[in-house]
Amino acid sequence: MRIAVTYENGTIFQHFGHTEEFKVYDVEDGKVVKSEVISSNGSGHGALATLLAGQSIDVLICGGIGGGAQAALSEQGIELCAGASGDADQAVEAYLRGELVNTGANCNHHGEGHSCGHHGDGEDCGDHGDHCGRRGEESCHPEQTVKGKNVGKKCRTHYRGTFNDGTQFDSSYDRGEPLEFVCGSGMMIKGFDAAVADMEVGQVVDIHLMPSEAYGEADPNAIFTVELERMPGAEELSVGDGVYLQNRQGRPFPVKVTAKDEKTITFDANHEMAGKELNFRIELVEVSD
Repeated sequence: MRIAVTYENGTIFQHFGHTEEFKVYDVEDGKVVKSEVISSNGSGHGALATLLAGQSIDVLICGGIGGGAQAALSEQGIELCAGASGDADQAVEAYLRGELVNTGANCNHHGEGHSCGHHGDGEDCGDHGDHCGRRGEESCHPEQTVKGKNVGKKCRTHYRGTFNDGTQFDSSYDRGEPLEFVCGSGMMIKGFDAAVADMEVGQVVDIHLMPSEAYGEADPNAIFTVELERMPGAEELSVGDGVYLQNRQGRPFPVKVTAKDEKTITFDANHEMAGKELNFRIELVEVSD
């Protein structure tokens, strides 16, 4: 068996499509016998799946990944274990012990790097299972209906995202590679998808999105406090850490630690962009069937 991990300085890199390196592990009889770091050669989302297949990779461990890349990996027969973060070697050992959970397509393409730090330590979110379940069942974005000539087609766009004060939170220009997605498939937030749906190749548009067109309003019920004694390992967490917990159905969902004292820890299950107005400059680079 060969396992590949999106890799950066010993840890799991959090965006599959932009990883510059993979660490590849050769496994025999359930144990790692050899490992090496290989370059992605600047390949994009779809090409990375082909690159991994060429390396005879059986399993990919990564952080964030979109639906298109997930489909490309599936076509190559590569098993996916997404939603991981932290030390790459430890993640592989956790996978081999059967302890690593695949969250599926989970990449939002904006404000990346919010995937899990720990893996919830098997903790269920108890009384907060209802709202937690909504987060745990999401893929990239809720299913949506978008109309336009580009809907259902593969689109490549450059974009720059800013808050209302002009602060940039994401840019494909800075990464040097356009973002690729299927328009109207739910891979993107509603307002972004709707803007691209009727654009012409080469056209540049500026859009302003209210929360309802982006990541929705923040839900105060998605903020909850748990006693530390109910969560073995939580004492090691710090305010600002991102982790995965489990809902009552055993599905993982991401949260952020917002407060902690000697007896309790508080988590926020809202998306980090929830409640925010967003601005995008979008350039449509290419459209294909």
